[in-house]
Parts: sequence; C-alpha cells; structure tokens
Amino acid sequence: MITIAHWQKWLVWIPLCAAIGCAAPDLRAADEEGFKPLFDGKTFNGWRAYGKPAMPDKGWRVQDGMILKVKGERGGDIITERKFEDFDLRWDWRIAKDGNNGLKYLVTEARANGPGHEYQMLDDDGHPDGKRGLKRQTGSFYDVLPPKKERKLNTPGEWNTSRVLLQGSHVEHWLNGEKILEYELGSESLKTAIAASKFKDAKGFGERTAGHLMLTDHGDECWFRNIRIRELTAKGVRE
Repeated sequence: MITIAHWQKWLVWIPLCAAIGCAAPDLRAADEEGFKPLFDGKTFNGWRAYGKPAMPDKGWRVQDGMILKVKGERGGDIITERKFEDFDLRWDWRIAKDGNNGLKYLVTEARANGPGHEYQMLDDDGHPDGKRGLKRQTGSFYDVLPPKKERKLNTPGEWNTSRVLLQGSHVEHWLNGEKILEYELGSESLKTAIAASKFKDAKGFGERTAGHLMLTDHGDECWFRNIRIRELTAKGVRE
C-alpha cells in the first residue's frame, strides 16, 4: 500500500525531477511488491499454444512491448507454460470496437470443452454477446456468473486494468480498481450456476486445481500489457 510517507517523499522528489529532468517514480511498482511479470515485452518466452509445445505461427505478435492478438488471424488460444494454484493476477488490456477476448485461469489441457474459467473481455455495447446479458459481459465468469451491473468499463480503444484473485476456494474478479464479482469454488451456488451454463457437461469444471493461464483467440484485435502475478498460498503470500 502507498503510505503517507511514500507520498511525502514523492512530493519532494517530483519538483526536483522537474528541475533536473529525471524520470518520475513508478508509483505502481512501489505498490506491487512481490509481483513477477508473465511477459517480458520482447518474446513469448513462457507461453505456448494450447495443446501444443510451441507458439502458433500466426495470430499473435509482440509489438511495441505489448502482446497483440491480430485481427482476422486465427492462431488459436495460448497458455502459460507454468501452472498456478493460488495467485493474484493483474493485467492491462485494450480491445477493438465490437471485439471479444478472454483470459482463462484454472486451465487444463484434459478438458477441451471447458478448459478453464474465463474472465470475459468484451465491447459490451458492440459485440452480440453483450446483448445476451451480464453473464456474457466484461468481468463475468463467462456464461456462469455475472459481474456487478454498475462497473467502470472504458470504451473500446482505451485501456482497462483487470485482476483475478484466487486463494483457497475464494475467487474475485476486479475491473479498473473495483471488485465486481466473487465466488467460492465447490460451493452449491457455483454448482447450480454451472449446471445452467454451457459447461454443464464439462466434467470437473468449477473444481479447484493447479492450472495454466490462457489468452483466448476469438479473431478480434486485443492488446495486453503489464501481465503480472504474485503467487500466494491458501492462507497468504508465498515466500
């Protein structure tokens, strides 16, 4: 957390920087101790295609230090090489008008009909899914649980910041600094929601497991940056 003491230091530092021409301090870095990047800004090291040993040969590109999902090029979904169990995951994303994308967690390659839980990223007003209700809109647990109706979603072409917190059986979805959804893995309410979703026949869907993280390929343009994770234990921060 950024404390009063931090701000007091920066209030002295910022005018000095203006005078001598140095860079301003990175406030976010000071507030995110323990996070590690999942993308180095240059390569797809640590990533591969879902169900395959290497990255797709099209559809995904590193450009200007960011990950670009190229419009109209279907290369398939990509996943982290590593699996994660308890974590605080944060990322920035920018989607094109009428676009659709998603970030999935708890991903397994043993269940293609429902590989993981999807944090939906959408042009809610322009994409057809946005008209099918909150369970298909940005920040939802896609087709299973809706986010808060009132939430801050920036317009297509502008950056959003998202977060998934998974610790023990507890899961939270955040959007632009606000918690918009929470649920418990294995709970009766989650089982009921899954039974009413398109994943009702996906064996093991909704259960806690160590899994990959996935960026989906729906053929629409989407940019990603600052993808970072802090690994936790079921009760606290992993040392």
